[in-house]
Amino acid sequence: MLNQYSRMELVFGPEAVKLLREKRVAIFGIGGVGGSVVEALARSGVGTLDLIDDDRICLTNLNRQLLATRKTVGKYKVDVAAERVADLDPTITVNTHKTFYLPENASEFDFSAYDYVVDCIDTVSGKISIIMEAIACGTPVISVMGCGNRIDPTKLTVTDIYKTSGDPLARVMRYELRKRRVKKLKVVYSTEPAIRPIDTDNSCLHHCICPPGTTRKCTERRDLPGSTAFVPPAAGAIAASVIVRDLTQFDPSARTKQGLGDAKAQKRQAESAGKQPKERETK
Repeated sequence: MLNQYSRMELVFGPEAVKLLREKRVAIFGIGGVGGSVVEALARSGVGTLDLIDDDRICLTNLNRQLLATRKTVGKYKVDVAAERVADLDPTITVNTHKTFYLPENASEFDFSAYDYVVDCIDTVSGKISIIMEAIACGTPVISVMGCGNRIDPTKLTVTDIYKTSGDPLARVMRYELRKRRVKKLKVVYSTEPAIRPIDTDNSCLHHCICPPGTTRKCTERRDLPGSTAFVPPAAGAIAASVIVRDLTQFDPSARTKQGLGDAKAQKRQAESAGKQPKERETK
């Protein structure tokens, strides 16, 4: 019978879609990147989503964040995300945590309970802690590097942290992870050089319009990157794609034309090798 995941089943197969219903994914940071991760995972039918973010939606989020609309300004991002997921599929379990994740509150989260963790936050200490906690529990983790001050989503790629270059955030992460003897980490990052923001007084750094009740205001930040509607959401979609493929262990080459062609060629080669004429026996 047709259902909302029927088109998903045509690609991944019904067993994979059924498997996703049993999975639990934690998304740390529900902004421009994390909001798109939540959207894609919910539309893919992941059964349980943990959303971690203490921020409220600000007017300046409307240019890039999926959850930000005029109606949602001032609301907690995790609450808006939970409501959106319920509209997509009310059978998905959503656990919300109005928490600004830092190493100091890592003990509030059981990383062993997750089937996958995605790091979409900006704070280096928090990113490192998320990664180390996941590794300690043997939980798969993917981390998203800098998406601000960039305009070309085609420059996004998935690679190992130690293969990144040109990204200031990735550079710091490489340094910190090497100190902790982390051998590898899957990341989404952009090869596009960051654009220097225009120095203007018309910035949140000078004229904060954060919603009432916001605990961490823009004016308290050392610097504030520019951002667009193109790169952060694309990075989130890429991260979600990696998560779904890893959770289902999906191999797309098994059913692509090229993959099928290669498989047939290998089969013909094997059959041909088995039919080689035997050497004549000498009498």
